[in-house]
Amino acid sequence: MTASLDTATVPAAPASVVSALWQGAGLPAETLDHLVLTGDEPVLPSSFAVGTAAQASLAASALAAAALWHQRTGRWQQVGVEMRHAITEFRSERYLRVDGGPAPELWDKIAGVYRCGDGRWVRLHTNFPHHRDGVLRLLGCAHDKAAVQAALGKWEAEAFEATASDAGLVVAAMRSFDEWDRHPQAEALRGLPPVTLERIGEAPPQPLPALPSAEGRPLSGVRVLDFTRIIAGPVAGRTLAAHGADVLMVTAAHLPAIAPLVIDTGRGKRNCELDLRDPDDKRTLHKLLHGADVMLQGYRPGGLAELGVGPEAAARARPGIIYVSLSAYGHVGPWSGKRGFDSLVQTATGFNHAEAQAAGDDVPRPLPAQVLDHAAGYLLAFGAMAALHRRATEGGSWLVRVSLAQVGQWLRGLGRVPDGLQAPEQKIDDVADLLEVLPSGFGMLTVVRHAAQLSETPAHWALPSEPLGTHAPEWLPRG
Repeated sequence: MTASLDTATVPAAPASVVSALWQGAGLPAETLDHLVLTGDEPVLPSSFAVGTAAQASLAASALAAAALWHQRTGRWQQVGVEMRHAITEFRSERYLRVDGGPAPELWDKIAGVYRCGDGRWVRLHTNFPHHRDGVLRLLGCAHDKAAVQAALGKWEAEAFEATASDAGLVVAAMRSFDEWDRHPQAEALRGLPPVTLERIGEAPPQPLPALPSAEGRPLSGVRVLDFTRIIAGPVAGRTLAAHGADVLMVTAAHLPAIAPLVIDTGRGKRNCELDLRDPDDKRTLHKLLHGADVMLQGYRPGGLAELGVGPEAAARARPGIIYVSLSAYGHVGPWSGKRGFDSLVQTATGFNHAEAQAAGDDVPRPLPAQVLDHAAGYLLAFGAMAALHRRATEGGSWLVRVSLAQVGQWLRGLGRVPDGLQAPEQKIDDVADLLEVLPSGFGMLTVVRHAAQLSETPAHWALPSEPLGTHAPEWLPRG
């Protein structure tokens, strides 16, 4: 949708939201005739159209898979997405169970919101040890919520945000929508869609191999290098794997990881370890890149470019590559290099304030899911498949960009949900019909099934989640 921010008093129609995404990606309009969307807002307690965002982003990714399958087989299939199922998958990490018990803890004990000395709020994200330790050094206090609160009482919120950001830490001061809209970063993003596709190099058309009409999945034989962590990027890789891609996640032993997210988003993927500071491992990466169709990355802006695998270098090394890049605050503007996570972007860009206002509260109120992360994940997957579709007919190397802040801007444009905060919360027993039990390298997992229903190629994960570093850094045969 392209409605002005915060002007719509009722949620946008999900089908029109998908249509706008589809048109923006330059995909054939006839595909939209094969999509069925069911369910209505509200599906979770929120004044925002979180169910519409979930349904539309997930549907766009599934419909793109169906478009690729049609390109490869000449046959259409029906795609259906139910809103309640979509928003449940947007909270997949909440419903994860391992061997029938709780998953490992996700949040560090000092992560969260604090009131500063000027009466304003900041949110700390301390789940990675180096981010936690950096915040504690800056505050000069112990790893304890009361100590952190006392220390922040001596700071102004925006001054602490700026000082922490300059130190490479992840902190956000809470702003209202009005305050955010006056910020130079918001001004830089205004008018940008949630997904951008840009041709960044020349290459001949590269259609995916034809599939036998009775078998084969939309992304069979497509190779995806997955350089992502936490939620948004890994959800994109998980989605591509659900449609048959060979997704090889690359991490390194020295990089921190968050156990429940590794488990939940590892479904369908293989994963290997490469230290790109090591010349041999860097050569291995370049060999993998030459055989890849898609490179998916969510590291800090410019991080992989410094290691010689930014988008332009990748397009030179592998003409026809689809380079899919996630950032927190966008690729333009003064905050384009700023680190961030969903909860922080919600806080900085006005959502926590607006949701609190709607609830009649003055304490920051988060959205009922990591909506920016999950929507970004499905939109990254959508953008990757849209670029593969266009590569098949137009050729070229492609850069797909998504940022959490642009997804937030898109969510605001979907309108508000009257009385949405009165919707009941969904506990795991309420969504038991949407769960399945799968084996893994961590034990038996209870997980949310993929919410998109494809009539001919049901989405599923052919490989189990495995501990990091389980697999060799090599591609499977394309057959």
